[in-house]
Amino acid sequence: MQSLHKGAILVLSGPSGAGKSTIINAASKEIGEYYFSISTTTRAPREGEINGREYFFVTKESFEEDIKAGNFLEYAKVHGNYYGTSLKPVRQALDEEKLVIFDIDIQGHRLVRAKLNHITTSAFITPPTLQALETRLRARLTDDESVIIQRIQNAKEEILAVGEYDFTIINDAIETAAEEFITIAKAARLKQSEEDEAKFIKKWLG
Repeated sequence: MQSLHKGAILVLSGPSGAGKSTIINAASKEIGEYYFSISTTTRAPREGEINGREYFFVTKESFEEDIKAGNFLEYAKVHGNYYGTSLKPVRQALDEEKLVIFDIDIQGHRLVRAKLNHITTSAFITPPTLQALETRLRARLTDDESVIIQRIQNAKEEILAVGEYDFTIINDAIETAAEEFITIAKAARLKQSEEDEAKFIKKWLG
């Protein structure tokens, strides 16, 4: 039987305000040991952000050197700043048989699929409707009107890629969404890589 403690990758995407962090926190005790991937960025820290907690904050020059060295699993340039995922902590977490969870955009998901599809499972998390998303964004009282409008426009584009994901979680009730997330996280660990399949066939044939 396949171990539920095998290292694997779970990519989560969805509009800002979909509740990804809330779902992960609600499910954290049920999904085994995991590493939540922290992105590296060239943007300046916001008030209250700490290097190594929200992001790894680096210079543009340092980031571009790491791009040339092939040290990123995925990266993208958004609003003039780089965001990316360093391979080193990801490899370490996989070696430690942890579930590596990514909260990245559609572009990042495509890049991860291209490089590590054999151990990657993905889920798109979204409120039930665009109207529900807008209500949540306004209820947060953290963004001004221009930011909210931009997030809504981004969401309209992001939803078009929902078919690229293995699963869709409709976050209408957090308890239900968390239960679905737990099931998907366990399924991610059960995914067979080509190496797993070859080993199984060899063992099965004796």
